[in-house]
Amino acid sequence: MLPVEFLNRLAAVAGEGNLLTSAADCYVYGYDNSRKIFPPEAVFFASSAESVQSAIQLCNEYRIPVTPRGRGTGTTGASIPERGGLALSLERMRAIRRVDPANRVMVCEPGVLNQEVQDAAAEHGFFWPPDPSSAPYCSIGGNLATCAGGPHAVKYGVTRDHVLGLKAVTGSGSLIKTGCYTTKGVVGYDLTRLLIGSEGSLAVITEATLKLTPLPAATGGLTAHYRDIASCARAIAAIMAQPATPSALEFLDQASLELIRNRHPGLLPEETRALLMIEVDGSPAEVAASAETIRKHCENDGLIQAAISTDMKNLWAARKALSPLLRDIAPKKINEDVVVPVSRLPELLQGLADLSARYRVANANFGHAGNGNIHVNLLVNPDDPDELQRAEACLDEVFSLVLKLEGTLSGEHGTGREKRPFIAREIDPATLHLMRDIQKVFDPGGILNPGKPFPD
Repeated sequence: MLPVEFLNRLAAVAGEGNLLTSAADCYVYGYDNSRKIFPPEAVFFASSAESVQSAIQLCNEYRIPVTPRGRGTGTTGASIPERGGLALSLERMRAIRRVDPANRVMVCEPGVLNQEVQDAAAEHGFFWPPDPSSAPYCSIGGNLATCAGGPHAVKYGVTRDHVLGLKAVTGSGSLIKTGCYTTKGVVGYDLTRLLIGSEGSLAVITEATLKLTPLPAATGGLTAHYRDIASCARAIAAIMAQPATPSALEFLDQASLELIRNRHPGLLPEETRALLMIEVDGSPAEVAASAETIRKHCENDGLIQAAISTDMKNLWAARKALSPLLRDIAPKKINEDVVVPVSRLPELLQGLADLSARYRVANANFGHAGNGNIHVNLLVNPDDPDELQRAEACLDEVFSLVLKLEGTLSGEHGTGREKRPFIAREIDPATLHLMRDIQKVFDPGGILNPGKPFPD
């Protein structure tokens, strides 16, 4: 139990209505989309950087674990209070402080939703490129904590590429400012990029200066249908080897396509066994030229058809609904966001098919193929212990395959607690030791999101 004195002092800092202590209220803040549950003993709703600082200083004084949290849409358990203590929610810090078109900048608090940033930027002819499928629900703070990506990362990059500076409170309770307001700035170490992707284990972000990008004048789309995965994978490599970069390049395998067909009859040809959804943007002339160039590079002996799509809106909606659809048919699905070099995608996809067959575990694969970022979904019956065991063994080999192909275990979801046991396979001991030392500098008391992202 949390000390009464601590709770009384915390309540004074929080203000009326900003502190929860009942077990029922706290339970809601004990899980995310990983479906693991570790309820906190109290929930503190931050209202300002100063309130965050006061809460962390109190937690340091009493040695209380504190877990920063956005909207709980993450998939790896990064925001669940695994060791109890305090959940520090940023969801009420929802101010967009400034939109500055002349400097292509927006300044906002961490609780602002991704879609709200997009809408505010669009009023001035701009957008913020990170676009996870959960954009209507996920917060900017969560995007920063995990270095989120999305379909358009193939052309525009991920979250860290679109942030100029941050304000944050370290685990020791110090209020810091990183980066600057300009697109060029090389004074001191790049702490901004260090904090982005650190999953709340170094500091709690209280404000972000986002770099905006002009909306393209035109956007076009095409779809390429294939008889088999191997032909589709070869096309991905061919597309990315030529200069015309798509703004999105999404891959869907047969299992994913069947889900879409069941939900949207007639949207896809029955003979399609693998699909590429390709988007291009720029001036109207650039869109036309790029689309034709990419269409030619789609051609190989497994291609059924590649043509300009007239129904990209519905297809995008179906693509973004895939993960929730998989939850409907497999509540215990294991969802991994592995990445390999694009040229190694044929080997990865063939290897995934072989592992699925060997371990007798159904899987569906889709994702951001232009980055080599594939979402591997192992579909498991939670009431079948033998199948669960086979799925865990299969996942172990999936990770081994990814690293063998010079890949990485996570492209955008982060590590959290779900991938924590596998980190040492990718990061060598000396580098891991250095990362732990950096964590101690920011959080000498070890109170901030303890146990993440590194294994004990």
